[in-house]
Amino acid sequence: MDRNKTDRRSFLLSAMTASAFVLAEGGLNSRYFAAEREPKRRFSPVKVSRDRLIRTVVGLRPYRSEGFVIRAERLGEKLLIHNYGHGGAGVTLSWGAATLAVEHSRGIKQNRFAVLGGGVMGLSVARLLQRRGGTVTIYAKDLPPNTTSNLAGALWYPTSSYNSQKVSTAFLEQFRLACRISNRAFQELVGDEYGVRWVETFDLQRELAPLEREPPGGAQLYPETKILREPKHYFGFPYVRQFSTMMIEPPVYLNALLRDFYIAGGKVVVTEFRSRQEIASLSESVIFNCTGLGSKTLFDDAVLIPVRGQLEVLLPQRETDYCYLNGSTYMFPRRDGIILGGTFEHEKWSLEPDADQTTRILEANANIMKGLRR
Repeated sequence: MDRNKTDRRSFLLSAMTASAFVLAEGGLNSRYFAAEREPKRRFSPVKVSRDRLIRTVVGLRPYRSEGFVIRAERLGEKLLIHNYGHGGAGVTLSWGAATLAVEHSRGIKQNRFAVLGGGVMGLSVARLLQRRGGTVTIYAKDLPPNTTSNLAGALWYPTSSYNSQKVSTAFLEQFRLACRISNRAFQELVGDEYGVRWVETFDLQRELAPLEREPPGGAQLYPETKILREPKHYFGFPYVRQFSTMMIEPPVYLNALLRDFYIAGGKVVVTEFRSRQEIASLSESVIFNCTGLGSKTLFDDAVLIPVRGQLEVLLPQRETDYCYLNGSTYMFPRRDGIILGGTFEHEKWSLEPDADQTTRILEANANIMKGLRR
């Protein structure tokens, strides 16, 4: 048997074992419903109004209905390793997907690597290679703060990454493994330096059924989960899932990753590749493709499409210490502003803000705040 394949299989098995948690026995009612005697959570209302709007941001997510790609192939005499197509979960999945991609280079007897792309995937792959003693050059058209990753809402909640009707069982196993690895990696970065913190989050629903489904990546990744049935207190919604997860602030986090890359001796070449031939001409013999949406043209990926996302950012509110989700409507409090979302438009290439969408996002979040006041 190929030794590299054996080592990789051992690694994946170890990662899955290390990431496993034992769930308590019992049904949804016995495990999750909060006792009525618990003290009530106090919410500071978000001040949703147009005069507090400080910016509108639009980004294009690299989405594949069949799921993201982590795959190795030959490019002439070089080894090309793909890591792209993570949809709306790029930041969330970054360390896990990067770990799985880097495993494809295990056993390679050389120490110089090229990484294509300067967003969160490219930086994560580069840092992992450096931690293993590699010399890394990033080739990118854009770097933080000018990457698509900088526009992410970046709550650790890996959604909008694939179409559940089109993915394979093998992909779902890969997805869950990437989630577990990434979740653990972000826990080690909690603090002001990397802009990562734990935050209480509330999934607001009109029906119970959506909350009976397992949250993305597995229930074990969301501590302090409970189901609440108190609409008078929880935004007027009859069913609410409360849980803890991590908030990642891209402006802080991506700058810290880039800093770490430079400190470790990394080199950046600002360039834009237009063909596989240009990529094949690089001096490095192992190349990681983390170009996101750029892979559509560079590597003829017909499945890869843009999914347009628009966010509205309000003035910061330091007193707001929770997040909420309600379908495509959500609120994340960050130091650089209150992030309100959002949209998910397939095959829309425009980066121009849509005034009607701004109005809809503001109104949807204002209505949730009305429920809180009632």
